[in-house]
Amino acid sequence: MDIIDGHNDLAWQLRVRHGYDPDLCDLAVDQAGTGLQTDLPRLRAGGVAAQFWSVWVDQDVPDPVTATLEQVDAVHALIRRYDDLELATTAADVERAWERGRIASLMGAEGGHQIDSSLGVLRMLHRLGVRYLTLTHIRNIPWADSATDEPVVGGLTEFGHDVVRELNRLRMMVDLSHVAPSTMHAALDTSSAPAFFSHSSARGLCDHPRNVPDDVLGRVRDTEGLVMVTFVPWFLTEECRAWADEKDKQDDVEGWLLANTLPPVGVADVADHVEYVREVAGVAHVGLGGDYDGVEVLPSGLEDVAGYPRLLDELRRRRWSEADLAALAHGNALRVMRASL
Repeated sequence: MDIIDGHNDLAWQLRVRHGYDPDLCDLAVDQAGTGLQTDLPRLRAGGVAAQFWSVWVDQDVPDPVTATLEQVDAVHALIRRYDDLELATTAADVERAWERGRIASLMGAEGGHQIDSSLGVLRMLHRLGVRYLTLTHIRNIPWADSATDEPVVGGLTEFGHDVVRELNRLRMMVDLSHVAPSTMHAALDTSSAPAFFSHSSARGLCDHPRNVPDDVLGRVRDTEGLVMVTFVPWFLTEECRAWADEKDKQDDVEGWLLANTLPPVGVADVADHVEYVREVAGVAHVGLGGDYDGVEVLPSGLEDVAGYPRLLDELRRRRWSEADLAALAHGNALRVMRASL
């Protein structure tokens, strides 16, 4: 079954591991032994037919606009290099790529710091093919509060609302993953587009600030939006969340990890979040956003991009119909893309 995935950090890995040198990493060959979670053979094995490649740069990187442009350039270079990939900026582009047997490749910028408080930069990213902007990353920015920082502006400043309006005008998706609940609500108060989360899970099951609260899931339903459930272990279970919180307190992280392995987490835990979003928001409003190559460890059975069929099989065991599985895998994402891009 064709999968549209909302978020993959391969481009950042190619920067830090290989300086974007394509000769140092052939993605046409299985890269499992290298630690990468993504390559073309495993994308095919996983049924991934469309991928939003994250063009993310760390908030501590000097000159984030330049670094973001370099990453956009790297994704374009990948698409040129591999016949398996085809650039897509609309739902129609995705479907045309599928007709040619190619993996549709879209881009999303994962953090408002990457536009450096400039609507002009945002417009240029759109011209280069970027089709969503995550309003924040792990820290606040001058015009928006992050889910994982102390609130400062109470959601969005007036400029933050201008960013949302400009995203709507450009027909770019307003990505609410990583933002504080107050920012979610502020953005939805302004946005004319469906609510969209590229890689988040349900706060009703795991009380991590990166997850989507129930009241926001109601707004996802009411705006015909989409939550693309992510596979990050500490967003899935309270045990993994507590483990990650404790790890972050350590001075000797490597030593602590040797004595404290990640609590068990697997395909069933991801399926629980998928079902929770379905229960609260509806089956038309859930998708998949694995966050591959954005975290070092993943649930058992979902260790790399080849794992999606295992999740679909788990949901089949839970009596999901093939029509509902198709909606989860790609149909809901295509609908939101048609409405937003």
